[in-house]
This record gives sequence, structure tokens and C-alpha cells, in this order.
Amino acid sequence: MIDLREAQSIAVLTGAGISAESGIPTFRGPGGLWRNFRPEELATPEAFARDPQLVWEWYLWRRRLIAAAEPNAGHRALVELERRTPRFTLITQNVDGLHDLAGSQRILKIHGDIWHSRCSACSYQRRDRSTEEMPPPCPECGAMLRPGVVWFGESLPRIVWDEAERAVSQADVLLVAGTSATVYPAAGLLHLARYVIEVNQEETPFSDRVAVSLRGSCGEVLPRL
Repeated sequence: MIDLREAQSIAVLTGAGISAESGIPTFRGPGGLWRNFRPEELATPEAFARDPQLVWEWYLWRRRLIAAAEPNAGHRALVELERRTPRFTLITQNVDGLHDLAGSQRILKIHGDIWHSRCSACSYQRRDRSTEEMPPPCPECGAMLRPGVVWFGESLPRIVWDEAERAVSQADVLLVAGTSATVYPAAGLLHLARYVIEVNQEETPFSDRVAVSLRGSCGEVLPRL
């Protein structure tokens, strides 16, 4: 068994579970409906093209939920792990920015960031905590700005994904926390890892294939690790 205290290189993959412990609803969990729409119906380029105001309003609602949340003990434990590890990379599927707020530095956001907006037509993007009710115009070309997240049917950002694959393949340990890792391509990162430690409240499809599988919440288990 690998001792995390001696690991020179650690990669971490986090998912919705660690954010749920801060009170943020999971993307596909109970209560995932908003005005009778499922997330899968709104988080697409086609939905934004069809009704940009509806999609924008949904993201404003999500921003308000996230703005009221605080990082939990799991987030803070990963900050401490980064401080102690010579080579550390945090790969997150979450778009809420709680890892940033906790103080993590080396973060790869493979699904983007809800606190960024980018142009739907050109390459313009910006940090954005606005609460405008309509998608604002791009200051460069005039097209509508959209949330800076990866939608269904879109590819993950190539540079970020390449860095994530490299970090996992070179790490002594991959720590998988708060995710069932059933959605690809993120789930494919486990196949690149030398040694995997899983932290989850429930058994996952890969629990019997990892080196160590720990049951419990991220807020309880990660500080102990």
C-alpha cells in the first residue's frame, strides 16, 4: 500500500459528491428539475440557440445557489494535501469554483467554470459574476455571451484534457473523490493511473478494481487521509 505522506506526485479527480456536501445539488440527483426542465435539456448548444434567455436564467439560478455555498472539510483537506506534495494536480468535473475558494492552486477544470462567460461566436471570455437577466453582448463582436462551461455534445477543452491525462499517467497515486466516474471521457482517467484510491459514500462501478476503496463522505475521509 502506498503511503500518501511519501508520494511525490498525486493527482486528484473530484466530482459532484464533494460539492453536494457544501449544499450544492448534484447535476442528476433528486431535485434536478428546474421549471420542469432536466439539466440535459438545457445544457446544450441547441437549447441556447433556441432560447438563450431560458438557459441563461437557469445558470443565474445555479450561480445564486453556489454563491451561498462554502468549501467544506474535504475541499480544505485537498488544499493541505497540495501543500505537502511536491507535484500535485487537482482535476475537477465541478464548475462551482469551490476548490478555488478553498485555496487550491493547481486546478484543471475539465468541464469549465460557471463563473466565466465566453462569447458564443468569437474567442472572447471573461470572469463573470454578473446577475444580468439576459445574456450580455460580447464587447468584441456583439454576439451573446454564454456560460463558460462544457455542454452536452461539446468536446472537453483540449489543452486542459491533455494536461489531465499527463498528470494522471505520471502520478504515483490517483485519488478519486466524490464521483462515481461513470461518465466518459473523465472516467477514462482511471485507466491511466498506476494506483487508485477511491473515496465515496457508496460503492461505484469501479470500486472492486481500485487499490483502496474507502466509504464515507469527502468531508470525513479526506481530512483523515
